[in-house]
Amino acid sequence: MYVRTVTRKNKDGSKAQYLQIAQQYWDSENKRACTRIVCSLGRVGVEGEKHLQELLASIQNRLSLEEMAELQGWQFEDSWEHGAFHAVSGLWEQLGIRDILEKAVRDENRSVPFERAIFAMVANRCLAPASKLCCYEQWLREDVFFPAGRELSLHHLYRAMDMLTRHKEEIEEALYWKLGDLFNLDVDLIFYDTTSVYFETDEEDDLRVRGYSKDGRSDCPQIVVGLAVTRDGYPVRSWIFPGNTADVSTITRVKEDLRGWRLNRCIFVADGGMSSEENLQTLAKGGGHYITAMSCIRGSEVVEEVLSRPGRFRSVADNLEVKEVWVGEGVRRRRYVVCRNPIEKARQEAYREGILLHLEEELSSLNGHPRRACRLIASKRYGKYLRKLKGGELRIDRKAVQEHARRDGLWVIRSNDEALSAEDLALAYKQLMRVEEAWRTMKSGLDLRPVYHRTEERIHAHVYLCVLALLIERVAEKAVGDTWRNIRNLLRTQKIAQLFTPNGRIFQASQPSAEVCNLYRTMKIAPPDLTRS
Repeated sequence: MYVRTVTRKNKDGSKAQYLQIAQQYWDSENKRACTRIVCSLGRVGVEGEKHLQELLASIQNRLSLEEMAELQGWQFEDSWEHGAFHAVSGLWEQLGIRDILEKAVRDENRSVPFERAIFAMVANRCLAPASKLCCYEQWLREDVFFPAGRELSLHHLYRAMDMLTRHKEEIEEALYWKLGDLFNLDVDLIFYDTTSVYFETDEEDDLRVRGYSKDGRSDCPQIVVGLAVTRDGYPVRSWIFPGNTADVSTITRVKEDLRGWRLNRCIFVADGGMSSEENLQTLAKGGGHYITAMSCIRGSEVVEEVLSRPGRFRSVADNLEVKEVWVGEGVRRRRYVVCRNPIEKARQEAYREGILLHLEEELSSLNGHPRRACRLIASKRYGKYLRKLKGGELRIDRKAVQEHARRDGLWVIRSNDEALSAEDLALAYKQLMRVEEAWRTMKSGLDLRPVYHRTEERIHAHVYLCVLALLIERVAEKAVGDTWRNIRNLLRTQKIAQLFTPNGRIFQASQPSAEVCNLYRTMKIAPPDLTRS
C-alpha cells in the first residue's frame, strides 16, 4: 500500500488534487500488475493532512514501538531512568549550587571539571549511593543519561573532592545565604547534634580513632560528625572531629563557627549529651540562647530540685504536658521545663509491670543458685529493681520501683531564654528530631557509612557530599510534602531512550504521566525535552 496523489479537472477548467491510498496486486488472469483504490483521503490541503494524521495515529496504536521504529528505519539502542536524575539536576540549578561552586574555585586549576564532578557524586548519593569508583565505572556510563558525566575521569572525581574540602567553609556560607533568599529560612532555632561514622579498617591516625560508637561498632576506628539544621530540616553546616571526641567538647567550635553568620536571635537546641555546665556557659556567652535536655542523674539538681518540686502540668497537646520550674535566685536563677508524655507514661508503666512479673518468677525459682543471682544483679533490665538482704537473698526493691515510676514519660529541658513560653520551649525541643531524621537519612539512604577513604581531605569531602545530597532531598520533600523515596520512585517511571535513525542518533524521552508532571510543577522544574539529537 502507498499514498498517491491524483489530479482531476473541474468543469470550470480548474484542477484539484486528491489523496488516495492505493494497493498494488497481481492479476493472475491477465498476467499483469494492477492497482486498486483502498480509500480516498480527500483533497490535498488541511482536510487531507487531517485524515493522514488520524490514520497515522490509528496505525501507531496498533503497532509496538519496536515495529514503528523498524518501519521508519530506526533502531532502539539503549534506555535509562531519567525523571529522578532530571529532578536532582533541576533542584541543583534552582539552588544556585553550580554558580556557588564555580565562584569558589575560580582561582583553582580549571583543567578539572569541578562543578560537574561534584554534581555527579551528589546525584549518585541521591539516586543510587555507591563508591566513587563504582560511580565512575558503572553509574555515570550505564545507569543514567548524563553526557557530561561520560567525559569525567576517575581522577577528576578525586581531585574535585580535594578542591571541595579546601573551599568547604566558603561554599557552606554562600549556600546558607542563597537558601535564606530562596526560602526565607527561619533560623531563630538551630538544631545541633553529633553522631559517629565508622571505617572498615584497623588503621588509626589523628582523625580516625576508636571511641564511643553510636553505631555499635566500637571495633572500628571512627570520626564524630556534627550537623546543624534549621527548623525545616535544611542542613546549614557540618563538622568533623576525631573519633574519640566527646559530644560536649564540640560546642565551643560550633558556637565560634556560627558566630560570623549573623543568625539574628539564634536559639541553640541540643540533646542531653551537650548539657554540661561548661557548654551551657559557652552557649550563653554574648547573649546567646539555648534549649537543651538535662540528664536525670541521681543526686543532681534536676532530680533533687526540679523533679521533686510540686506543681500541676498544663496540657499542650494530646501527647504533651508541661510544668515550669525555677531554681535559684536573682541573675543566677535557672529555668527548667518538665515535660510529660501521657502516652509514653502508660507504655512505660505496662512495660515495667511485665518486667516485675517476670522478675518475681525468676526470684521464686532461684533456689539459692549463686550464678543466676549474679546474672540478675548484673542485668541492665532487672538489676535496677533488686536489693540484696544481709543473708544474701534477693528481693524486689519497691522503693526503686516507685522512684522509676515517678519518671515515667518525663524529660526535663533547660533554657536561658525567657521570651519563649514553657509550651514553646517543649515544642521546640521536640523538633530536635529533625537532626535525628537527618542522621537516619544520611546513614541509611545516602550511605554515609562506612567510609572507605583514607586521607583527611577526602573524608571531609565525602561527608559534605552527603550533606549536599541531604539538602537536595529536603528541598524536594518540603516542596512536594512527601518522602524523597516516594518522589524518586515515581519520577523513575519517566525514561529516556537512545535511537539510531537514518539521520543519526536521537534521544527520545517518554511522555511523563500526570503524576510526574505534577511533581515537576510542584518543584518548579521544567520537564525534560521530549526529543534531542
